[in-house]
Amino acid sequence: MTGVFETASPEATWALARRFAAGLRPGDVVCLEGDLGAGKTTFVQGLAAAMRVRGRVTSPTFCIVQEHPPAEDGLTLVHMDLYRLGGEEDVLAVGWEDYLAAGAVLAVEWPDRAGSLIPSSARRVAFGIFGDSRRITFA
Repeated sequence: MTGVFETASPEATWALARRFAAGLRPGDVVCLEGDLGAGKTTFVQGLAAAMRVRGRVTSPTFCIVQEHPPAEDGLTLVHMDLYRLGGEEDVLAVGWEDYLAAGAVLAVEWPDRAGSLIPSSARRVAFGIFGDSRRITFA
């Protein structure tokens, strides 16, 4: 999925995320880029709904990583917020390689903190705030 989309509500962001989720495969890394409050976690909530994961999806800002196993056969969603980490060594310490080896889908906020650990195949989603709307760009 590529292109630029505007959403004017959390529900619209969730619907867009569900469309995006249809193409996810084991081991995919989704880099979520944008300012605080731009809609990254809202987008991950839509991914989680599409992937039928268990549990409530909230921002992992303070816990760094939240693992969401599927309710049925499916992929585990790992939501990472790397904002508070210092670099690649810190990212490895929270289990980066283990999650990838297990075939989880990694949704990564503040992916710049992971440096060279981000695979070239990573999918990039950028979020911008425009008044009450969000502009979401898939590259």
